[in-house]
Amino acid sequence: MSQKHPVVAVTGSSGAGTTFVKRAFENIFRREGINPAIVEGDSFHSLSRVEFGEAVKKAEAQGNNNFSHFGPEANDFAAIERIFKDYGETGVGKKRYYLHNDEEAAEHNKRLGCNQSSGEFTPWEDIEPGSDLLFYEGLHGLVADEKQGIDVSKYVDLGVGVVPSVNLEWIQKIHRDHAERGYDAEVIVDTILRRMPDYVHYIAPQFSRTDINFQRVPTVDTSNPFIARDIPTPDESFVVIRFANPQKFCIDFPYLLNMLHDSFMTRRNTIVIPGGKMSMAMEIILAPIIHRMIDQAKK
Repeated sequence: MSQKHPVVAVTGSSGAGTTFVKRAFENIFRREGINPAIVEGDSFHSLSRVEFGEAVKKAEAQGNNNFSHFGPEANDFAAIERIFKDYGETGVGKKRYYLHNDEEAAEHNKRLGCNQSSGEFTPWEDIEPGSDLLFYEGLHGLVADEKQGIDVSKYVDLGVGVVPSVNLEWIQKIHRDHAERGYDAEVIVDTILRRMPDYVHYIAPQFSRTDINFQRVPTVDTSNPFIARDIPTPDESFVVIRFANPQKFCIDFPYLLNMLHDSFMTRRNTIVIPGGKMSMAMEIILAPIIHRMIDQAKK
């Protein structure tokens, strides 16, 4: 962990809603005049889209039906740990981008003068010096792997988990992958099943290492996520916010209860808010934490 060059990591599974939290942080950065160095979790995959497809087929031929983007075989956990450690010590490091589509490929090819295709990576490049903090959003912001001797969370100053209830997470993934990527239900369900062992061993344990978890829990029937016609709306859910150590970030629960109407506490470190107030709650909670981190870094 670093006081001079803070590292902030937002982590969550595919379809969990980490992009929503990223937007909340972007609002805070813009309003507070903070200059973040942003690194994307997908950039630490170790395989391109084509290579991953080939690896899945090879694994299946060997009787392994659980090769996934969640596990160490398809990711470079050491690179995540290295960039967090390097940035915390020096304020710089190496980053790259995973090109999700042709538009991103064209943008970065023009910027870097390279010729990469959708599903590939840009070359590694230096993080420009002078940023206020490093911001990571992706699958493995607090991942650990005992076999490799890796524990990324050691280098994170603020870890935020985005953890919908499992059925809601699946509903969000099914609808997103169908609407944005054109996958049919059978392919999406196969992906969920294939990822399950890595989810249990590498994704879920991260949420015991976070400083704050935001878990959206629907108040409508989601008992069969595979036939749900729509995603429960924010107003059809509550958000459970758990602080691992409220004293670490001077969390003022009476203030939060007063600011967030209809909120209530269920444990000494847990507050529950209406789902529609999730964005507001994130900014109320996270903005003072980020502000103090920046002030401390400047001192």
